[in-house]
Amino acid sequence: MYALVDCNNFYVSCERVFRPDLEGQPVVVLSNNDGCIISRSAEAKDLGLRMGAAYFQVQPELQRHGVQVFSSNYALYGDISGRIMRYLASVAPVAEVYSIDECFLQLHGMTPYCGTLVKLAAVWKEQIRKQMHIPVRIGLGPTRTLAKLANRLIKQLNITDGVLLLDTAERQQ
Repeated sequence: MYALVDCNNFYVSCERVFRPDLEGQPVVVLSNNDGCIISRSAEAKDLGLRMGAAYFQVQPELQRHGVQVFSSNYALYGDISGRIMRYLASVAPVAEVYSIDECFLQLHGMTPYCGTLVKLAAVWKEQIRKQMHIPVRIGLGPTRTLAKLANRLIKQLNITDGVLLLDTAERQQ
C-alpha cells in the first residue's frame, strides 16, 4: 500500500505559518521577480485567479479584492518542506520525496502494527498540522498511481477529513 502526502497550497500555507491572520483571506505567492502567480489560497482560487497569471495583468484585480500578495521565499519553503519530509521519513518504512510539497510513502506491512491505514494517515495529517502548521491531503492506494488519484479526488470532491483510501475495486470505481 502507498500513501501520497500532498501539502495544500504549499507556498501560501508556508506564508500563513508566520501570518495566521491571513487564514480565510485570499492570498497569492508570485514567482521569481514577481512575474506570475505560482500559489493561490482557496479564497484566491474562488475569485477566479489563475495559476500562472502574469502579475502585471491581474494586479488591479488583486487590489480590488484585497488579495494579499507575497514574493516567493524559497529558503522558507525549502525549510518547511524539509521538516515535513523528515517527519514523514520517521513514520513510514520508505519515504520518496516527489516534489517540494509531495511525498510517497510505502506502507507495505504496516497494518498489523498500526491498525487501519486511514486512522494512521489521519494521525499523520494532524501531526503535520500541529507541528509544522501546514494542511495536507493524504491519498492511499495499492499503487502510487491510485494513491495520487485518491489525493486528487480529495481535492475535487472536497473530502473534508483530507484522507481517502482506494483499496478495493469498488472504491476505485
